[in-house]
Amino acid sequence: MSWSVTRRAFLQGMAGVAGTASIGGPFGRSHLLGQERKVRHASVGAAGQALSDLRAFSNHPAFTLTAVADVDQSRTEQVKKLFPEARVYQDWREMFRKEQDNLDSVNVSTPDHMHAPIAMAAMSMGKAVYVQKPLALTIRETRILALKARQANLVTQMGIQISSHETQLVTEQLIRDGAVGKIREVHTFCDKAWGDTNPIPDGSDPVPAGLDWDGWIGVSEPRPFKATVYHPGNWRKRQGYGTGTLGDMGCHIFSTPLRGVGLTLPLKVTSHGPAPVYGNWPVQSKIHFVFGGTPYTASDTMDFWWYDGSERPPQTVIDAVGGKLPSSGSVMIGTEGAILLPHIDYPSLHPQAKFVDREIQKGVSRNHYHEFLDAVLKGPGTKCSANMDYAALVTEAVLLGTIALHHPSDTLEYDCDAMQFERGRDRNNGFSRRYREQYLQL
Repeated sequence: MSWSVTRRAFLQGMAGVAGTASIGGPFGRSHLLGQERKVRHASVGAAGQALSDLRAFSNHPAFTLTAVADVDQSRTEQVKKLFPEARVYQDWREMFRKEQDNLDSVNVSTPDHMHAPIAMAAMSMGKAVYVQKPLALTIRETRILALKARQANLVTQMGIQISSHETQLVTEQLIRDGAVGKIREVHTFCDKAWGDTNPIPDGSDPVPAGLDWDGWIGVSEPRPFKATVYHPGNWRKRQGYGTGTLGDMGCHIFSTPLRGVGLTLPLKVTSHGPAPVYGNWPVQSKIHFVFGGTPYTASDTMDFWWYDGSERPPQTVIDAVGGKLPSSGSVMIGTEGAILLPHIDYPSLHPQAKFVDREIQKGVSRNHYHEFLDAVLKGPGTKCSANMDYAALVTEAVLLGTIALHHPSDTLEYDCDAMQFERGRDRNNGFSRRYREQYLQL
C-alpha cells in the first residue's frame, strides 16, 4: 500500500470516517509456514521510555527489532549498541514508507501529542500497535483509534504496564470479592508535579545538532525551539504536547479501581484546584469525578477523586488506612473497611485489627509486553488486557479531568454519547484539535 493511501486513510479516520480496511494480517506467508516465527518490530522513539519498552520487548524469544525512528539522533546511540542490526531513521514517516513490508508491529513511545497520528498511520498499514499512555492527546483521537483497531481487527495494547502487575490484579480481585464490602468512594493520588506557573521564555535557541525540531513538533503548530522547555523531558508540563501529572500517571493509577469496580465514564467532573496558566499545566490539582454505580458500589453513583502535586486526600481518608499514605496510589473506601494500594506495591486492608486474620494472597503478574507479542503471534482479533477499547476508556476518563482543569469549581455534566459537556460547552481544550496537515505529507 502506498504512503499516499495510508495518509488518506489516516486523515479520513481523524475526520470520523471509517477509513480503509486492514491490508492483510500481521504476518507474511513465510512467517505463517515457519515453526520459529519472529515478530518484526519497529519503534518510534529510541531513548527514555522507548528504550525501556524495547528492553522489555527484547526478552521475548520471538522479538526482533527491524527499525527505529527518533527525531533526535543524539539519543540513538544506546539502541544502536543493543540492536546493531536495526535500521535507524530520523523520520517515522520515512521508516513506515520504506519498512512497511518488513514489519508486523510498532510501538509508539513519543511525547503525548504524537501518539494518535503515529498509531493511526501504523494501523492503516495493518500493523499491531503498542502505544504508551495516555493513548492520545484528545478524546476524539482516543475514540477514533479504538474504532480503527476494532474495524481492522488489529492487536493493540496501551503501555499501562502496572495494570498487569500482580499487586493490581490482586487488588481488583479483592474489590470483586467484596473484601471491604461495597465501594463507597475512591481516592487516587500522585506527588509528581508536571506543571509550571511561569511563562514560557520568549525568543528561540539554536536547535541542537541531530534534532529535527519540525519533526518533534509533528502535527502541532510550529513554535520556536527553547532549550529545556520542551525536549527532551519537560513537554509533559506544556499544553498541546503533554497532559500534566494526571495524563502521565492517571492511566496507571486509575486502572485498578476502574477495572475492579467496573466503572465506565464519569457523569460529572469538577476541578477544585488552579487553572492552567501560560500554556502550562498546574503544579497541583484536585479533581472530583462522579461515576455511575455498578454491582460493586454502595449506591447508584460513586465519588472518585484525583490529587497530585502537594494535594492529598482529606485526613479522614488517611486515618481510614492507618494514618499514612505512600507517595502515589489509591484508597478504596468500602462499607466494611478500606483498601490501600500503593503504586507498585501490595494492597493492605484497614482497619488492620479487623482484618488481622486475613492474609493478602500473592498473585502472579502478566508480562504486559509479552502479552502483546504473543497476541501478534496468534494473529488478528487476539485481545490484550489493555487493548484500545479499554485504553480509550481509561484515557477518556483521565482527559475529562484535564479538561475540567480549565473550569475551576464548575461542575461539568458529561454527555458521553455526544462527547461534550452540557449545552455543548468547551469543544476545545481536549475534546479535539486541528492537525498541521502539511506535516503528514511526504
